[in-house]
Amino acid sequence: MILNLPLWTWQIVFAVAGVLALVVLSRTIWHPTVASLRWWALGNIVVNAGIAVTGATVRVTSSGLGCSEWPKCTKESFVPVGTHHSAFNAAIEFGNRTLTFLVLAVGVIVFVATLRMRPRRRDLLTLATIIPIGVLGQAVVGGITVWSDLHPASVAAHFLLSTVVVIFTVAYYVRCREPEGELRLTVAPSIRHLATALVPLGFALLVAGTVVTGTGPHGGDASAPRWDFDMVLVTRVHSLLAWATVAGAVALIVLALRLGAPRRLRTQIWLLLAVIAAQGGVGYAQYFLGLPELLVVLHVLGSTLVWVAILRVYFGTAERAAVTSPAPRGESGEAAAAATGPAADH
Repeated sequence: MILNLPLWTWQIVFAVAGVLALVVLSRTIWHPTVASLRWWALGNIVVNAGIAVTGATVRVTSSGLGCSEWPKCTKESFVPVGTHHSAFNAAIEFGNRTLTFLVLAVGVIVFVATLRMRPRRRDLLTLATIIPIGVLGQAVVGGITVWSDLHPASVAAHFLLSTVVVIFTVAYYVRCREPEGELRLTVAPSIRHLATALVPLGFALLVAGTVVTGTGPHGGDASAPRWDFDMVLVTRVHSLLAWATVAGAVALIVLALRLGAPRRLRTQIWLLLAVIAAQGGVGYAQYFLGLPELLVVLHVLGSTLVWVAILRVYFGTAERAAVTSPAPRGESGEAAAAATGPAADH
């Protein structure tokens, strides 16, 4: 009975729940601590990575044009009324659009909390400013995706922009526990170079994945245009990049063990290897089973986890340290005098 309530009723329920949650959590926003800020930063990563997964759900359920207009759902309404699609498809697409407001809200919350932090951190404030701007840009690209009738290039850009925003969310999460200061390596330069190389390699892997998606059967709508690439060829390119990522991660753990990298970084590299192995298993399973919808969604989830794991390894190879200002000349002189005074004679 409750599940049969109209969509607008559920929206009101979620909106009220969101307001109540903000009231409860308002102190962590207006009077933030480093610990509370990290929790919000973690939420920022989750929602920005998670919206890619809900976007994949829209695609595999052919709900991409459940709302055929943007920013309105239809020419006459902001809500899915008279969409010429099933109520299920309209609800899926409209729900994904609604989640954009959650992603933006978390980004704005992190920005306000960073603004309220004392002492104020300019580096964190820069990152906290970029993130909601990126979310707004992602929403605009989403509109272009609808206007282009789900052209694979715009669908790919929609996903890839989310992964770019995730870079800043992970950077914020890592750096908010460190002081503002100079960046210094915590590992040998060879480990840093290899971890850096994994970032563009991982992004290339994501790009190749979007090409496979744009060539495959799940376009978001039966009428959506498709690329006419050879499906086997683009899949093999994607697979080769995946194996290159595996090789890079294995080389990284070997170097980390041989050169005595910090334990935290070694743990992050092992987690990266575990996530890549799980993602590879899902990838081969969906290839041999003919791209079943559930596995496609799991593969997108896996791609976001691999991306976050790569970024965590990269940011884990260096940290910021507080810059200690040199002691004033007078104090240095007094210290030297004390060292050469009567006590020094003993």
